[in-house]
Amino acid sequence: MATELQGFLQTLKEKTNIVEVASGYVSLERRGGSYWACCPFHHEKTPSFAINEADQYYHCFGCGESGDVIKFVQSMENIDFMDAVKLLADKAGLTMPQTGFDNRQTVELKRKKDAILKILNDCAHFYLKNLNSGNADEHINYILKRNIPSDIVRKFGLGASLNFYDLPKFLLSKGYSRQDMLDSGAINEADGRLLDAQGGRLIYPIINAMDEVVAFGGRVLKKTEFAKYKNTKETVVFNKSKTLYNINLLKKLRKTQTISEVIVVEGYMDTISLYQAGFKNVVASMGTSLTQEQARLLKRYTDNVLISYDGDGAGQKANMRGLEILKEAGLNVKVVPLPEGLDPDDVIKQRGADGYRACLASAMPLIDYKLKTAKGSLDITNNEDRQKYVAEAIKIIKTADSASEQEDLLKGLRDQTGISYESLKRDLNSAPKAPRPAAEQRPERRDDSSVQKKASRFIIAAFLFGARFAADADISAIPFKDGVHEIIAKYIRSKQLLEERVRPSELFEFFEENTEEFTELTKILDYSDGNALAGEVAEKYFYDCIKSLKLSEIDERVETVKRSAEAETDLNKRKLLAAELQKLLIQKKKIKSGEGL
Repeated sequence: MATELQGFLQTLKEKTNIVEVASGYVSLERRGGSYWACCPFHHEKTPSFAINEADQYYHCFGCGESGDVIKFVQSMENIDFMDAVKLLADKAGLTMPQTGFDNRQTVELKRKKDAILKILNDCAHFYLKNLNSGNADEHINYILKRNIPSDIVRKFGLGASLNFYDLPKFLLSKGYSRQDMLDSGAINEADGRLLDAQGGRLIYPIINAMDEVVAFGGRVLKKTEFAKYKNTKETVVFNKSKTLYNINLLKKLRKTQTISEVIVVEGYMDTISLYQAGFKNVVASMGTSLTQEQARLLKRYTDNVLISYDGDGAGQKANMRGLEILKEAGLNVKVVPLPEGLDPDDVIKQRGADGYRACLASAMPLIDYKLKTAKGSLDITNNEDRQKYVAEAIKIIKTADSASEQEDLLKGLRDQTGISYESLKRDLNSAPKAPRPAAEQRPERRDDSSVQKKASRFIIAAFLFGARFAADADISAIPFKDGVHEIIAKYIRSKQLLEERVRPSELFEFFEENTEEFTELTKILDYSDGNALAGEVAEKYFYDCIKSLKLSEIDERVETVKRSAEAETDLNKRKLLAAELQKLLIQKKKIKSGEGL
């Protein structure tokens, strides 16, 4: 990494407080010298995610996620290193250096992303100009028909594609390359000709949380064999499963008020209608089943999600997996019942904001909704249908979080079916517990490391986190075998020689993420909780660990000398090896007695 870049990153981190940055994403509580929160990277009810303000890094003692402020922003915003640095630099008022940040491949990727974002931004302005050109009568008529006022049109950046050919000509006139235009997703190619991918449609710009246009949704205005709605294909800046429509305005809303809940709808018009009616805490999944990435995105803004999909039982049932994903992410999920056949846009138009507010007031917990869906059109006065419903309902009730909730649900099932509570309770007790979906399970942080590796971690941690009993020990005299431990030990020793403070956050620059080396670093960070490195027991263990490593090294040298002596035929050389062996055995005896530690 270039010296100029290193200096810039150091300055950036000095001007950026990770606690201030993280507090914009998670709710932090100060305990002792650290700030704690429920981890934003895995579901948990008891906080195990800690931020060390003094050393400017975070570590989750549950899942092992660790890093500095740049990595935190990367993870929370789903952006790359360069974009995270730029975001933080903008907030800190720093000018980015002109030197390259990485290899040629990374530089090309950055160039590609920047070019595509510029193309999409120009497309959005082009579409908006079309809408106001006087040539977009069909688009304007549709907007008027849907009662979308001009200020909302501007707020959401709605635009018009008039045909398939004007946009490619416009972009070429701006000097964009043919390949970048195709890679942006805004342009398609057919028989060698460039075409507007949203040709003739009403345009809905899709804007990310960074306020960048990353894609477009388009709606046809005439009956056609084509799909009514069409999204831009996935690109280097757009992944539908990681994006929520209107997330940009939700982020701005959070700056002005606390968001107690977020309404999730399916489509563009549902979002716009609700926003116009005063429900500004709304986003859309754009017709897809909700994903883990979208769940994480929602959790940045609230713990409470109201699902408001079309009032079509079959349609909502198809999205059940997405609702489960939200729950697995630790969100409190409720489902908003809508009149059969109506979507949120229809409710607003037919019953107004008060009518939709009444729907919100009737929102039911996810488990209640699952029971309602399980019942569906079954006739529970019919014995066969009743047994089907009871069998499915028992499976659902088994997933309830507490015994008291199970009891309440069983009583409700009893009242519905006429089956005794005792019978239902027996069925519940005998029902197998539903396994957590494999896709949602986080790999266990198994540790089958050797005794020597665990000893090395503890020693390194004691030096790294300033344990009192490590002050008089010489880290350069400890024989570490693992490459990660050797690198950290050299870093610590260099800081000691310069009489500078050891900063654990600097270690994240030494090891590449998603490698065995980085994982080893996170296991060392597990000792950063001060209790692990305090007290007489910890002090004794520290010196026992040093003794263990030194004895292990002596034993290896002893074995090497013994093998050499056995193979040696020269008598004088064998005598020298015997003397060396004797010295090693004396040294081993001293280490065992506690000398030389």
